[in-house]
Parts: sequence; structure tokens; C-alpha cells
Amino acid sequence: MSKPTRIEVDCSTGVQRVVDLTDAEIAQREADAAAAATAKAEEDAKAAEDAVAKDALLTKLGITADEAKLLLA
Repeated sequence: MSKPTRIEVDCSTGVQRVVDLTDAEIAQREADAAAAATAKAEEDAKAAEDAVAKDALLTKLGITADEAKLLLA
């Protein structure tokens, strides 16, 4: 498998170079991807938790989501 690369552009000349990422850059890229995946999973879990709480509250109040929207409008 080939190493990931980046493109460097010299804006004054327009010359482009393809450069292999260093081991440190690859490690940082992987750490960033893992952190993003964790944040996404936490966000999805929070959204699901909020949806359950909302449904429970609407059931407790005995109203539908549409009725709640009318009350809050």
C-alpha cells in the first residue's frame, strides 16, 4: 500500500508537488479521524436520547408533536 500524500502548491510560480505524508502526519490524521468518529457517535447517541425524552414528554402530556408545535408557535 502506498503512503498517503499531500499536494503543495507554490503560489508564486504555480508549481505543484506531491509529497508523501510523514509518519507523524499519518498518526495525526488517524487520531483526528478517530476523534471525529467518537464525536459523531456521541452526537448520534445524544440525538437518540433527546428523541426518546421528547416522545416520553409528549406521551405524558397526552399531545402529539404537531399539537406541541402549535402550542409553541
